[in-house]
Amino acid sequence: MKKTLFICLWLTIAAISVYAQPQAPDAEYIKANYQKYEYQIPMRDGKKLFTSVYVPKDQSKKYPIMMDRTPYSVAPYGTDLYKGGLGPSSLFVHDGFIFVYQDVRGRWMSEGIFEEMTPEKEAHKTKNDVDEGTDTYDTINWLLKNLPNNNGKVGVWGISYPGFYTTASLLSRHPALVAASPQAPMADLYRDDAFHNGAFMLVANFGFYPFFTNRQDDKPTQRRVPGLNTGTEDGYDFFLRMGSVKNTNDKFYKDTIRLWNEMLDHPNYDQHWKDRNVLTHLHDIKTAVLVTGGWYDAEDLYGAINTYKTLVKENPKTPVYFTMGPWVHGGWARGDGDHLGDVDFGGPTGPFYREKIEFAFFSHYLKGTDLNLAPVSAFETGTNQWKTYNTWPAKEAAEKNLYLLPGGKLAFDAPAATAGSFDEFISDPNKPVPFTNDITMDMKREYMTGDQRFAARRPDVLTYQTDVLDKDITLAGNIWANLKVSTTGTDADWVVKVIDVYPDSTKNNKWTGKDVYLSGYQQMVRSEAIRGKYRNDFSKPEPFVPGQVTPVNFELQDVLHTFKKGHRLMVQVQSTWFPLIDRNTQQFQDIMKAKDTDFKKATHRVYTSKDSPSFLKVRVIE
Repeated sequence: MKKTLFICLWLTIAAISVYAQPQAPDAEYIKANYQKYEYQIPMRDGKKLFTSVYVPKDQSKKYPIMMDRTPYSVAPYGTDLYKGGLGPSSLFVHDGFIFVYQDVRGRWMSEGIFEEMTPEKEAHKTKNDVDEGTDTYDTINWLLKNLPNNNGKVGVWGISYPGFYTTASLLSRHPALVAASPQAPMADLYRDDAFHNGAFMLVANFGFYPFFTNRQDDKPTQRRVPGLNTGTEDGYDFFLRMGSVKNTNDKFYKDTIRLWNEMLDHPNYDQHWKDRNVLTHLHDIKTAVLVTGGWYDAEDLYGAINTYKTLVKENPKTPVYFTMGPWVHGGWARGDGDHLGDVDFGGPTGPFYREKIEFAFFSHYLKGTDLNLAPVSAFETGTNQWKTYNTWPAKEAAEKNLYLLPGGKLAFDAPAATAGSFDEFISDPNKPVPFTNDITMDMKREYMTGDQRFAARRPDVLTYQTDVLDKDITLAGNIWANLKVSTTGTDADWVVKVIDVYPDSTKNNKWTGKDVYLSGYQQMVRSEAIRGKYRNDFSKPEPFVPGQVTPVNFELQDVLHTFKKGHRLMVQVQSTWFPLIDRNTQQFQDIMKAKDTDFKKATHRVYTSKDSPSFLKVRVIE
């Protein structure tokens, strides 16, 4: 039987079949109560965007408009073919809205040339100065004038790439756009899907782009592209045999995928990426915003957190709400959200979000219903309870340093030894540390909470842990790794993982997998990587001086997790994480152009002394 690569293909498929059709049981209700129309809506530069519109058949009252702009197709096409679900959830279908779905410029049945995360223009002096903000503005204008019985109010929502288009819709600054919910939005592609602190997200991108680039011209099409035939389900073995990243073109893509080559041609944070950072444009926003993300979003955790933080900072008078739950990428859109892999969240979290937060938000701003919603709603993992705050990070969280100490210890007390204390390991990129213990061709999101004992047993993974906790410790906010390191090479990746170690007395729950035991389970809570040559500037890589103690500081993103009394807090440090990220040759060079023979072993040290301390800067609620 053929093995087909579905790495991150789930993102496109999910965007079409899950996000766009969240509740298939509504299919018959929708056909009975909504009329579907299709339009080619003209933009100011003359290009036309394909748009599907579902209007309530009951025309006795006016309805607000809910819009989703997507690069993942508004299928099915044809006025006699209906989606199985409309809006963010079933609640919207039965409450009555006009639902609008649009293929963005250059995708599927819309005209124009597609650009990855279309750069936003601050000025629009001519009709040809177009971007996603102007396309949203022109679309809203057309809808208000041409859809009967609309109430003059528009809401926009979207998950993942459509989340970016939702953020970009804010830049239309159209007065009728009164509510928007960017969910798991891409914000800065260099920190979201493509790269994490300069480390290339290999498995998350490799299989996605052939499908995503089903068209690279200005000719509308419904053509779909199949996935790659890999002949195996073992991603670790497949990517190791594939070799250097440049072999993706030599062996598979043959330089035919423009968007893939853009990533390979721009490993540094240059103007290409800076132009695609939508965060720099989020000023003068009047639209009410609900930003939604998941603590276990392996794709766009950075986007959700930093979209919220930027909006709050730059628009202090605008209503901005923030929700973070125990979800993977888009996991709140449907399903219960009651567990991830072996980890139990104590009950359903998805239905609560969909009714009490998402529907309540849009209903208030589009229909004038009451709203009782805290500015920040965050699910605290570990204790499995919702918490509300006025700001994020929570003001009551105090900054502390969590030190890596000699002997594999971890504590809030600084090291006492003055010099000479370090731990070292040999990093061999030809025998990299896997990111999961599972055999998979996919980026299984369960790795975000997966048991790390398989990694702790490897000699190329350093492990530090606290004594058994005598009280609960809650980390609430962002985490910064502050490492003092050295290497015998001239470049190195650094991966830091924050882990909750369960007591040996922990019993399995109903979600625990076969042959898995929660006794002593090492649950990953947060993890991140950096390509070491970008330690000082993502735009200007610098080599390491072999043997020289060097600071490497980088952000691991935010958490809200309680390490309960009787547990331990653990930190692991390693230099490979394969094939989640590509391999570093451990030589100072353009890794995107490296040869298979360029990958070299190196000895890395992490220092744990008083004069060269390594620690995590965390925010603690005790």
